[in-house]
Amino acid sequence: MTTSLSRITDRMDHLYEFDREPVSSDKLQTGARFAGLFAGEHVAATEFVIGAFFVLHGVSLHDLLLGLILGNLLAVLSWTFICAPIATQTRLTLYWYLRKIAGPGLNVIFNLANAILYCILAGAMIAVSATALGLVFGIDIPTLDDVFPSSLGWVCLTLAIGIIFTVLAVLGFETLSRFAQVCSPWIFILFIAGALALLPRLGVHADFDNFFTIAKTKIWNGVAAEGQEKFRLAHVLFFAWFCNLAMHIGLSDMALFRFAKRWVYGLYSAFGMYCGHFLAWICSGIMVAAIGREMHPGLMAFEAVGLAGAAGVFIAGWTTANPTLYRAGLALQVITPNWPRWKVTLSAGLLTTILSCFPVFFVKLLDYVAIYGLILMPIGAIVIAEHWLFPLFKIEQFQTEKNKKLFNVRALIVWIGTLTVCLFLPLHLFFRWLPGYILALIAYVLSHVIWKKEGAEPGNSEEAI
Repeated sequence: MTTSLSRITDRMDHLYEFDREPVSSDKLQTGARFAGLFAGEHVAATEFVIGAFFVLHGVSLHDLLLGLILGNLLAVLSWTFICAPIATQTRLTLYWYLRKIAGPGLNVIFNLANAILYCILAGAMIAVSATALGLVFGIDIPTLDDVFPSSLGWVCLTLAIGIIFTVLAVLGFETLSRFAQVCSPWIFILFIAGALALLPRLGVHADFDNFFTIAKTKIWNGVAAEGQEKFRLAHVLFFAWFCNLAMHIGLSDMALFRFAKRWVYGLYSAFGMYCGHFLAWICSGIMVAAIGREMHPGLMAFEAVGLAGAAGVFIAGWTTANPTLYRAGLALQVITPNWPRWKVTLSAGLLTTILSCFPVFFVKLLDYVAIYGLILMPIGAIVIAEHWLFPLFKIEQFQTEKNKKLFNVRALIVWIGTLTVCLFLPLHLFFRWLPGYILALIAYVLSHVIWKKEGAEPGNSEEAI
């Protein structure tokens, strides 16, 4: 048994993912891999929750369609013109590129925060998958008011699913993309089939001549459910744009696009935004309206297409949790430099599995997505400023690395200062990131201009500390 375990460990150690150096040219992937990966990740279990919440928050049909068209377009452009170019130029993960800019000390703090936030997000995806299997096995499912686990059966189920999901995340980028390519077409069809199956329950005729009338009056009727805030066009647009803020403008998807042959592969994110977010959110809105506006992803799919629907929710959670766990493992890699990536990802998976037991993370998913994107956003602005704006303003790049500083104090001040300002902005949570992002860009560049004029170089050297 010891010998077998040693062989497995050796094989895992050879799953090298260029964790600490640029990806070599022979490992670059085709566009089809990115199309499948984005479609698989964004046609996901969480789409059942987000699309349903738009209905519960009283979004009108006009606001939903226009908001999703524009918001998802902005997200695609953010991946294409911000994240993918930096990734293909450096061939590094955000975490190791940030080390050159912010220093190893600040990098550890950011990566730890990043990993924990990703683990919580992946835990929410596991919980959504559990709602499907819980329905099949007769396990009590948490409600919108639940914070803690609703039953021992729920805990056992989420733990089992989390372990299964973690195994695939350990196997690396190529395995993740293949898995997504296989699963995403089926999940995509499931969303469409589920919505079509439940439309007659809402009164839509076979010829669809009254679809828009029903959609305006019974689905996206502009009336928020009891206890839910009313959402309008701006809420939908900004949420569609920033729900993946940490990945595109926050640059975490450098971990994926460092494998891209060209930066234009960022356009493949459209497969996730429009096949996933746009269409899946519309389909899940139809399904939640048809089951009486009850937030229960598993029930929505099961009522529509039976056991195939429950299986679809489970697989959809899997395809989304896997890349999220992969990112979390890469973030923790900096903190555990002597560990191989598979051990780090396994540790992240165990933490995620524990967090998935708590339903608060998926029943409050919209607010959580806004908060985690907001927390990570200033670091993305700092990296973009150093990568693109510094050469433009003739400011020396990577001063922290060249001077062997442990901390980039200016970056730390900008990060904390931006979050403090965003905390007190008199705006809805969904709208705070954009002024915060602009503030972080300007503040970081100005801090270098001002300190350069004064001749001051804040921060401590590694030797001094």
